[in-house]
Amino acid sequence: MSKTLSIGQLAPDLSLEATGDQQINLSTLKGHKIVVYFYPKDSTPGCTTEGQNFRDCFGEFKSSKCLIFGVSRDTVKSHENFKAKQTFPFELLSDTEENFCQLFDVIKEKNMYGRKYMGIERSTFLFNAEGLLVNEWRKVRVKNHVEEVLFAVQELDNK
Repeated sequence: MSKTLSIGQLAPDLSLEATGDQQINLSTLKGHKIVVYFYPKDSTPGCTTEGQNFRDCFGEFKSSKCLIFGVSRDTVKSHENFKAKQTFPFELLSDTEENFCQLFDVIKEKNMYGRKYMGIERSTFLFNAEGLLVNEWRKVRVKNHVEEVLFAVQELDNK
């Protein structure tokens, strides 16, 4: 398995296919704070709520010069539908090969109705404007999470 990212390291130099017919490479986005949130699956209840919460606070993130990217293993086509239906003002990245997921160490064994499987553990990562990973949230619970992330972004403005 490849080396995983940890606090204090630079954003990875890795491109992913994204909505809006784009390729996104975090390492090229210096000058902006970046929130990368990993979620299990498009159009499921918790993932929809989390995306809506980021959407609803998008203006506040934007005024702090912060970009938001959602990442899952869904295809770009699935992402385009999800993004359009929920009117997300940010891009969704498709990690069907799990390269990003491995780098951020978010693929974990999960258990649903007694069935064990490997899936994305809901996690969020914050990079500062210099491209350094400065905060991470793992095993995220959706309620109040976006507010917590926004607070951390605004704290960076005060430093």
